[in-house]
Amino acid sequence: MKDLKQFNVPFVGLKEGSHLFEYQIDKTFFEAFQFDEFNNANIKADITFVKKSTLFELAFNISGTVNVPCDITNELFDLPINGNLDLVVKFGPEFNDEHDEILILPHEAYQVNVSQYIYELIVLSVPSKRIHPNVIDGTMQSDALRKLKELKINEEKTVEETSTDPRWDKLKDLLTDK
Repeated sequence: MKDLKQFNVPFVGLKEGSHLFEYQIDKTFFEAFQFDEFNNANIKADITFVKKSTLFELAFNISGTVNVPCDITNELFDLPINGNLDLVVKFGPEFNDEHDEILILPHEAYQVNVSQYIYELIVLSVPSKRIHPNVIDGTMQSDALRKLKELKINEEKTVEETSTDPRWDKLKDLLTDK
């Protein structure tokens, strides 16, 4: 995590009010977290830092693209992502990040590292099923799609209502003999 010092926000010298921090996220950011699902990334992260007398409000906003393989064809493509997260930072006797939207820092803290929150926001903004846009609109040409179409079962199996098992017919006769 030594590579992530640029994500430390020193709040001691900041005046009360709103401050904007901008970060450009690329593949090296994810390498620090040992995350290798993205081939490349081009994401802009904006953090609006509102300093108040007893607490801080952080509003994270990300937008950009991550280069990922398609789940159907395994073709690489740039997937656009957007996301936002609101975080309240308070002070207490010890560090506590158990709650998703509240971070408690010790009274002696002078900075907060926002890299973990940016990382989680980006990873959770990527959909679980990643489909190339050309697969959705039907213009994708790939070996995987050709093979899937070739192996597709075309005929639907239907149950014939006209022919019934003679054993069931005998049982139906028992119901009508009353």
